[in-house]
Amino acid sequence: MVLTGISSECLLQFSCIEELCSKRDELNRQIKQEEEEKERLQHDIRVLSEKLSRVNESLTQRLAARATFDRTIAETEAAYTKILESSQSLLSVLKQEAGNLSKATEPRRTEH
Repeated sequence: MVLTGISSECLLQFSCIEELCSKRDELNRQIKQEEEEKERLQHDIRVLSEKLSRVNESLTQRLAARATFDRTIAETEAAYTKILESSQSLLSVLKQEAGNLSKATEPRRTEH
C-alpha cells in the first residue's frame, strides 16, 4: 500500500510537471508571437519615420516656394497699382493740357 501511495503521488507530481511544461510551452509560443509582432512594428515605425522625414522636407521646400510666390505677387500687385496711378495722373494731365491747347487755338472774340 505504501508503494501505491508513493506511485500515485509520483504520478500526480509528474502530471503537475507536465501541466507546468505545457503552460510554459504555450507561454513561449505567445512570447515568440509578440516578439515577431514587435519586430514588424519596429520595422513599420522605421519605414514611417523615413517617410515622415521625406514629407517634412518636401513640405518645407513647398512652403518656401509658396512664400516666394506670395512675395512676388505682392510686389507685382504693388508695382501694377503704381503703374495704374501713374497712368491716371498722366491721363489727367493730358486732358488738362489738351483743354488748354484747345483754348489757346480757338479764335478770340473781339468785343465791340
